[in-house]
Amino acid sequence: MNKVIYNKFDKSRISQLPRVTFPGRIVVILNETEAEKAVDYLLSRDIIGVDTETRPVFKKGHRRKVALLQACDHEVCFLFRLNYIGFPDCIKRFLEDTTVPKVGLSLSDDMLMLHQRANFKPGYFIDLQDYVKSLGIEDMSLQKLYANVFHERITKRQQLSNWENEVLNDKQKLYASTDAWTCIKLYERLHEMKETGDYQLVVVPTPEPATPVEASHKAE
Repeated sequence: MNKVIYNKFDKSRISQLPRVTFPGRIVVILNETEAEKAVDYLLSRDIIGVDTETRPVFKKGHRRKVALLQACDHEVCFLFRLNYIGFPDCIKRFLEDTTVPKVGLSLSDDMLMLHQRANFKPGYFIDLQDYVKSLGIEDMSLQKLYANVFHERITKRQQLSNWENEVLNDKQKLYASTDAWTCIKLYERLHEMKETGDYQLVVVPTPEPATPVEASHKAE
């Protein structure tokens, strides 16, 4: 039976779906020695999920540097606290690696933020926003993509929390790990569907714009 996916997923349905969270071990990286070991581990794996977090700024003209780089396989997620450890050579080695695929979403934004910390040449990265287009999916958000493919909900409540906190709380750690891990899950499932052709794309019609008469009635 073909897997049904939509070109555009109905966002109103997401709140009704069961929540998904990273089920593995989360390791917070606070110094360069720990970072070296984590990078060695990650580059020994077959695939890696990546994402970044930056402390939100609510004043126009103010910017913060990326505070967190999260990278995981299926079992372990490493949270590199860049606001503490800076940008050691092992982080550059990880980002410039060309042997292990690193899957993320909206990677151009992540790379732009990371380049504010140091110069590097991005290695082997796969952006889900580019990949899903080949299947006819038009959604670009991780939450909508995951709901579309897995019928599960990624919560975004911690997105605007303070990622420069002295200690990340459990909700922040789980949020960050889940975002990186679900990128792997999505890529692997989408790749399988693309290779086997075992899916059916349902195109949701775009509502036609209201006529002037209809619009006036709606405004009354």
